[in-house]
Amino acid sequence: MGEATLGFSSPIIGKMNQLLARSVLRRLVNSGSNCNRCMSSLSSPLSLPSAAVVVCMEVHKPISESVLMMSGRRLRFSGQWWRMMSSTSEPPTKKSTSSSTAVRKEDEKNEKTSGAAVEKMERKNDEVVISSYWGVSRPKITREDGSVWPWNCFMPWETYQADLSIDLSKHHVPKAFLDKVAYWTVKLLRIPTDLFFKKKYGCRAMMLETVAGVPGMVGGMLLHLRSLRKFEQSGGWIKALLEEAENERMHLMTMVELVQPKWYERLLVLAVQGVFFNFYFVLYVLSPKLAHRIVGYLEEEAIHSYTLYLNDIDRGEIENIRAPAIAIDYWRLPKDATLKDVITVIRADEAHHRDVNHFASDIHYQGKKLQEAAAPIGYH
Repeated sequence: MGEATLGFSSPIIGKMNQLLARSVLRRLVNSGSNCNRCMSSLSSPLSLPSAAVVVCMEVHKPISESVLMMSGRRLRFSGQWWRMMSSTSEPPTKKSTSSSTAVRKEDEKNEKTSGAAVEKMERKNDEVVISSYWGVSRPKITREDGSVWPWNCFMPWETYQADLSIDLSKHHVPKAFLDKVAYWTVKLLRIPTDLFFKKKYGCRAMMLETVAGVPGMVGGMLLHLRSLRKFEQSGGWIKALLEEAENERMHLMTMVELVQPKWYERLLVLAVQGVFFNFYFVLYVLSPKLAHRIVGYLEEEAIHSYTLYLNDIDRGEIENIRAPAIAIDYWRLPKDATLKDVITVIRADEAHHRDVNHFASDIHYQGKKLQEAAAPIGYH
């Protein structure tokens, strides 16, 4: 082997090194084959003469130290990388150019689609603007004077002016047994309320509204389920009762602006609301006429409580402060409205709810269903 090596001149060996190096690199670039496999084929003594084997061994040494070291770091990628390298080494054809353009367009299309599908939060003029793929957006809403409408909880077309001419002195005289049960139940509930709140009419009203918003929601929900279950219309009573619940909730939102409840009052609200919801739910399922009668008497007590509230304002015992902005917009009050104006319209709402619930109870007492009588909708 040593003699065979000495038989070759130095220029010939250098030329063979260059030819073999070019062939190896060409195979690596064009075919994407593994370098180690190429080197193993070159180092095989069966495929080359003995002198060529020596040359291959000399070529293999520098390649293994340089090219193969780099291949261990950078050339261990997927077949896609090799195809990319081979495409860059070959002259671009019309087919490859068109395919790359199509891929680029497809990527741009996917990027636009994914960008539209994801909701983006943008801050503009200190307001959070939500752009959604689903197309749910709020149109620009203004007041009658052209100013921007600030509320999301209700819209201008949901506002109204309370009927201040309503008769506040109406009272249903309990004659039937269930009427007496309803009447004395409400009277008994008033005793602990008077002891706890005394003359704190703001806190008293807040507690009252957390309870008063429950019956309309429970009644509307049960009538809704009944309508679905029996495939029959509700006569508008679902809407009427849900409007009542929403109106009572707005009373509460207004009172919260005026009175900041303490922690124990919030805890009391949780307990009372949880108990009263379940109690009224069972009661409405068993006897709707008794349930509506109880609410009618509760509204009579609310009228009485708000009347005492107004009397203290008139005597100066409670400061007649400026009305909250939410109350001015909801009841369409004048810009200079005061607390007295707010309590007055709330009391008128309670009188309307009194009439609706006593009317609903009378329908049940006559042995009829609510949908047989026209629901008193359109007040709110």
